[in-house]
Amino acid sequence: MRRMSRDSTFLLKPLLAAPGTMTRRKPEKEEMVDVTYGSRVANALAGFDVGQSVAICERACVALEAMEGTDAMLRRAAGLVNGRRLTLVKVARRREHLLFDVPVVGASTIPVMRETGTTMLAVEAGRTLMLDKEQMLAAADDAGIAILGMEG
Repeated sequence: MRRMSRDSTFLLKPLLAAPGTMTRRKPEKEEMVDVTYGSRVANALAGFDVGQSVAICERACVALEAMEGTDAMLRRAAGLVNGRRLTLVKVARRREHLLFDVPVVGASTIPVMRETGTTMLAVEAGRTLMLDKEQMLAAADDAGIAILGMEG
């Protein structure tokens, strides 16, 4: 008998990022330009198993996430952009299924985004876990932060 393998998100489907804008505020044109650029950079890094997130400012990669985690990376990036707006892009590693190392975002990142002037978060729809999803989206709405589930 053949055993079927399931990815680690099998029972967590409601917690995965949905496609499209998940917040009241939609991304601005400039933010979408940064998302497009950032997703190319983040996917290249994910291919090397370096990290899953990048901080983008005006079509420039300001910081890559490594061992320090997303919050520390955003704080480091904020120190480099002199008050300009940041966009955070987070992707999954390029694997056939999500057995290990599933990208995760949560409500605790929203205050750090507000602190660092990060106005946009883009994650992969169907491949990113959103812990405390409703609380996270409500906090993003209160902070005027746009959250997008990227497709494809």
